[in-house]
Amino acid sequence: MTAELVRGQNHPVSQNRVEIRVSAGTPVLALASLADEQGRLSGSEVLAHPGARSLPGVQAPAELADRHTFAVDLGAVAADVHRLGVLLVLPPGGPVRFGAVPASHVCVAAPDGGAEIAGYTLTGLDAESAVTALELYRRQGAWKVRAVGQGYADGLGALLADGGLPAPAARELAATVLGAVAPAQDTDVTLATLPTLAGDVGAPQPPAQTPAPAPTPPEPLPVSGTPYAGTPGPAPAGDGSPPTISYTHPRRRRTSSEPPEPAPRAAAAEPGQPPRPVAGDASGWSMDERLYNQVWGMFEDLARTVAAYRSAVEFADSRMDRELDDVLSDPRHRLGGSGNAARDTARARRDELVAQAQAVLDRDLVQLIAESEVVEPALPAAYARWDNPVWHGHRTPEEGPLALRLGDLHLAERPDLRIPMLVRLPLERGLWIDNGRTGSEAAMAMDTDRLRRAAMDMAVAHAVRLLAVHPADRFSVHVIDAAGAGAAALEPLVRAGVLAGPPAAGAAGVTRTLADLTRRVDLVQMALRAGAPEDLPADVDTAEQLLIVHDFPHGFDDRAVTQLRYLADEGAAVGVHLLMVADRDEASAYGPLLDPLWRSLMRLSPVPDNHLADPWVQHAWTFEPNLPPQGSRVLDQVLDRVAEARRTTRP
Repeated sequence: MTAELVRGQNHPVSQNRVEIRVSAGTPVLALASLADEQGRLSGSEVLAHPGARSLPGVQAPAELADRHTFAVDLGAVAADVHRLGVLLVLPPGGPVRFGAVPASHVCVAAPDGGAEIAGYTLTGLDAESAVTALELYRRQGAWKVRAVGQGYADGLGALLADGGLPAPAARELAATVLGAVAPAQDTDVTLATLPTLAGDVGAPQPPAQTPAPAPTPPEPLPVSGTPYAGTPGPAPAGDGSPPTISYTHPRRRRTSSEPPEPAPRAAAAEPGQPPRPVAGDASGWSMDERLYNQVWGMFEDLARTVAAYRSAVEFADSRMDRELDDVLSDPRHRLGGSGNAARDTARARRDELVAQAQAVLDRDLVQLIAESEVVEPALPAAYARWDNPVWHGHRTPEEGPLALRLGDLHLAERPDLRIPMLVRLPLERGLWIDNGRTGSEAAMAMDTDRLRRAAMDMAVAHAVRLLAVHPADRFSVHVIDAAGAGAAALEPLVRAGVLAGPPAAGAAGVTRTLADLTRRVDLVQMALRAGAPEDLPADVDTAEQLLIVHDFPHGFDDRAVTQLRYLADEGAAVGVHLLMVADRDEASAYGPLLDPLWRSLMRLSPVPDNHLADPWVQHAWTFEPNLPPQGSRVLDQVLDRVAEARRTTRP
């Protein structure tokens, strides 16, 4: 039975030798791209096309046509190739956009005219002239096919540039490919006739449709890559626009000069069953990086499989509505029982489609849950939940981590499947923990005092984690608690003596703390511009700095607000990071002056809340904070180790 895929949906490919068949409504070029696990085109052979048809494991069609067949041997694909994409390109001299021609159909099938395994019809295209129809990709030692259906109005050159080729190389390769079929089109294809990439400096033009985040983030996961840090942050609640966060996967950077450790291989499975998941079964130069990339892959898989399920249900509902409308508008069904039979048939078709989609979703969720069960216990302290046993034996490290866990993410289809929300370090954006009740059903159902305490406990937990996963002298924490309302939550930090100084109280404390950190930002910026960071004054702390601001705007005047905005805008680049615990409604007196501040911060909630909007697949992810278990002493034990490490490293 053929699996009919919708955009974003995947399906297992259980045999190595397959055919990829293309049926287009107009003559097209059919190409195959080879990419690494991050989706990057690299090396000298990245494209199989009419001028160079054969690459290891794939044979591309020889000419321009409306029907094509690729011969693929997945067992012969190079080990460093993790994604094999099928590209369709409109040639010069023909239609200029896929929206003007009948929808193409692409399928994966058994070789030599065998049965189809999975198919996909590329609907919804408009201005695109080059599209990635589908891709075969490795996942835990097995191959899957994914329906992609995303493209670029500026053609093949833009598609290749977005895959990581430098702009000149992308344009040259596109010219070579189109030139191979130019005689049949009586068209002189040269570099000058190809679409020009923006600035000719390698920046791809925006695709006609939003492309799936290339696992290039992730340079976070999550869920805020970015989950991951370094991308525009969520709009603050109440500004009239839905908050969004980018989930693009960062490009992996080598973190060591040593050769990469071999990744563990997926455990063998029973015949016909998917391979059993293995923690660290992803690319990377260290185990931490492999686990980070694996968590990102889990997030991406959950996003895609749920998007495919929701799309299938929406399609089934819309088709049933159309069929019911047809029944009501047909006079023949107004008398007798034929109308009831037609309605029952329409509902039965809808239920069948939903059941098929549910079966695919359940299959994928079972695999993701199995992966989560082996990955979660293996995570290092920086990525781990507070109830993970790794904290019991944790010691202050000699190097800082790659990323930090802020909480968990889940979707309504399976709320017990939690994906760690990791943010890349050093923090490129500040954090805002919302202790207000506006805009959150969970917050509105909670007592105000309990909500404010939960927000401050969450801030303290983040501060402790940052201190614990950095070398003893690499992170300093400052606190502004002008009214002293956060004293109970701050007590563990004060008791352990790990703060840079006592929590600043009153207007004078606010002024002094902000002035000191502003001076540090100014001096470090000047030293870096002058190329002389070693000439900083002796009293400047070169460690990373975290400023926790509680109960804003109490104790702040206009000058202090200006300094706070300056730290939010300029501080992260020179190691000064902001963590606000605040209610935006209480600061409304400052009006639009504070809007840039709120927008620059990543909003988090101390209670489960679905405020993180995914612009790629339109999900509203539910964020759930991770705090130490009730009654646990893990925070105190970790702080004692941090304090001891600081005592032993002091000169």
